[in-house]
Amino acid sequence: MQTSEIVLVGGSGKTGGRIIRRLEARGLTVRAASRSSARPFDWEDRSTWRGALQGASSAYVAFQPDLAVAWAAEAIEALAKVAVECGLEHIVLLSGRGEESAQRSEAALTASGIDTTILRASWFCQNFSEGAFVEQIIGGRLQLPAGEIGEPFIDTDDIADAAVAALTDPRHRNQTYELTGPRALTFRQAVGEIAAAAGRPIEYQQVSTADFTGGLAAAGLPHGLIDLLEELFGQVLDGRNSNVMGGVTEILGRPATDFSEYARQTAATGIWSA
Repeated sequence: MQTSEIVLVGGSGKTGGRIIRRLEARGLTVRAASRSSARPFDWEDRSTWRGALQGASSAYVAFQPDLAVAWAAEAIEALAKVAVECGLEHIVLLSGRGEESAQRSEAALTASGIDTTILRASWFCQNFSEGAFVEQIIGGRLQLPAGEIGEPFIDTDDIADAAVAALTDPRHRNQTYELTGPRALTFRQAVGEIAAAAGRPIEYQQVSTADFTGGLAAAGLPHGLIDLLEELFGQVLDGRNSNVMGGVTEILGRPATDFSEYARQTAATGIWSA
């Protein structure tokens, strides 16, 4: 059982807060490392890395903005070097499925010699309730350039449980887990389940990539984020990740959370009310 300090690089994101709460509930010493933390960590300011990592024995790493960006692999390689110099023994990396750049980051991390656990996750269910899509869902219409390709959306609570298992059980070191939900849904089907759970009409409309990115730009989203979303919708959502994988069961010994259960629990919070 892990008893030394655990640092979460990206501890303020969708998965980080969930992981921190779980680790603290176990009585473990854990701290977040982000731009706003007491010991700040900034991916674009490498002078912050050593101070954020010092004193920890293991880390959970969620790269920002996404491992799909061109400079991610080199940054992960550099981070691993600093981690080894700081005495860390183990890094759990949140990765993506079907992204060649993510796989380069994974390879860079494992090549460093540090013990690693790779968590390759599908698209998050929580993108509909905590991320880029929530405002459109509340407004009653989600417009995306995604057609009838299925995606086995993963609940971030399952990712958090998997990360905690990886951080606290040495049996998961030097393993790779493909984390997906138990069934694949198209975005249209996912929105239909959200509408049913929320008890109100919510429409899904497929739009062109140009209309999608133009809408994001009009809404004031940064160009870097727009480019990233365009790449993800254009390349990753082509069917390569439609297969359901058993990583959640492998690491947790239980089935992954179904999207309908996520929708039911989330609707009960009122987040999707008009």
